[in-house]
Amino acid sequence: MTELIRQRGSVARLLQSRNLVPFIMVCITAVLVIFPLLRIVQISLTPDGLAAWADVTNSRLSPNLLWKPITTTMILGACVATGCLLLGGFLAWLVVLTDVPFRRFLGILSTLPFMIPSFAAALAWGTLFRNDRLGGQPGYFTANGVTIPDWLAWGLLPTLVVLVAHYYSLAYTMIAAALSSVSADLVESAEMAGAKKSLILFGIILPVVTPALVAGGMLTFAGAVSNFAAPALLGAPVRMQTLSTRIYGMVQTGNIERGYVLALILILAAAALLFFSDRLVSGRKAFTTVTGKGARTKRFALGFWRWPLFVAAVALGMMTTVIPVLVLFASSMAEQSGSLFSNWTLHFWTGPAGTDLAQGQAGIFRDPILLGSIMTTIRLGLSVAGTTMLVGLVIAHTIVRYKGTFLGNTLSQLAFLPLFIPSIAMAAAYIAMYGTSMGRIPALYGTFTLLVLAATANLMPYAVQSGRAVLSQISSDIEESARMTGAGPIRRMTEIVLPLAVRGILAGGILVFIKIVRDLSLVVLLFSSTTPVLSMMAFNYAGLGFMQFANAITLVILVICLMASALVYLMQNKIQGWKSA
Repeated sequence: MTELIRQRGSVARLLQSRNLVPFIMVCITAVLVIFPLLRIVQISLTPDGLAAWADVTNSRLSPNLLWKPITTTMILGACVATGCLLLGGFLAWLVVLTDVPFRRFLGILSTLPFMIPSFAAALAWGTLFRNDRLGGQPGYFTANGVTIPDWLAWGLLPTLVVLVAHYYSLAYTMIAAALSSVSADLVESAEMAGAKKSLILFGIILPVVTPALVAGGMLTFAGAVSNFAAPALLGAPVRMQTLSTRIYGMVQTGNIERGYVLALILILAAAALLFFSDRLVSGRKAFTTVTGKGARTKRFALGFWRWPLFVAAVALGMMTTVIPVLVLFASSMAEQSGSLFSNWTLHFWTGPAGTDLAQGQAGIFRDPILLGSIMTTIRLGLSVAGTTMLVGLVIAHTIVRYKGTFLGNTLSQLAFLPLFIPSIAMAAAYIAMYGTSMGRIPALYGTFTLLVLAATANLMPYAVQSGRAVLSQISSDIEESARMTGAGPIRRMTEIVLPLAVRGILAGGILVFIKIVRDLSLVVLLFSSTTPVLSMMAFNYAGLGFMQFANAITLVILVICLMASALVYLMQNKIQGWKSA
């Protein structure tokens, strides 16, 4: 009886007004993230699951199921991380620490590649370098008599180039932020002491930016090993498999248990790498470079190399942003892949069905299925942005206001857990959780609801981080004053927190919108004929060899993302114009 009274007292204390909100948010986060992962683990421990573990790890099938894909995945990830650090570090050094001309322009140009989907760059590569290995329309160079070997058209090298071109801007952003904190006083003091430039670089600058280098390398590594689009589009013709493409193949062919086992291995690999990078950074000696004194950045004079390095940086930016978009546009207008810049036609955009072009298929704006996929994609982006930012704002508010408590710390850990889970593995977890009915909960596989739930869980960390950045600047005294006057939690959230944090919320919302609109890794396992999305339609057309249609759809995705960014920018200025007044 005493124990029962004690338990009831604990529940009562938990449900007090101060602990109720964080407890509810912990439960919601667990449902979105933890339960699907536990469902995968549960299935993998059934007799069929244990047999799948044996098949994947220790059987005659293991080389093709696991060891070759994971070796390719690790090689790809290591090479992409190295390439991204070299390119991103070079551009960050050039923009932040040198007197190169038009630094602001170079900085903007260096951040643009991450806005372009990785499958857009892969499609552009195929449009130029595709050979006749698969039949169908060859690429531009092959059609014009240039022999393109398989190693340049397909496989590891083109996949590596595409992923480096996509992710190096992420490394640039992190390294540039770290380099901007290197005070000129440190560099000038070393120069006055007679230190050579090489000693300044390796003895002062590199130690300061090491955390950014490690974090950038690990994040680009994790992005590369979990990427599905580029390996699928450029590696499949030569049977190059990564863990992501192997998971997709297993699920699509009905080998569900094997797919779940591979998903768990991919999750563990990504989590171990990110955890290792966090330990490496947190365990190193810290260097304080930002103090209460005014700081300035020391810029090194490039002399003769100012303009050559500027041209090199512009060329790199053009090759990874402008040229792929131009190639996609030219391909979407060209009747034949061998004449990208002549004999243009609007057929692949607005042409009618039943003509000699494209085997009689209508243009994308005359195809009811494609028009429906545009609306579905926009609806998915808006729904995910809305749900993610709503959940993320409440979670961020709870973490900030309950910082240091057990529930607040637990919620913080759970909210960022999806960063350790690759998108395709998250999709597999949601199939395991909601692919079949559970009691009164119907099967959600193939529904729009499942796409929204999975995307909300996958993108939640971005919304939480955006919310935390804004809410940490809002004093808790404002809410406390409102609470003392009788305002409830909902009223405080809608009338105080939301108006003050609206700019940050819109910024986080547009990031979530863009990521889900261009995403392929998450939707590739969850889409169905009733939930067609543009990224999946482009992937299917590319697989069938209709590159003009695939490229046109990809351009539509880019236009949607750019229009959304411009709209949110205008809304921010209109909603909180008083901040810039």
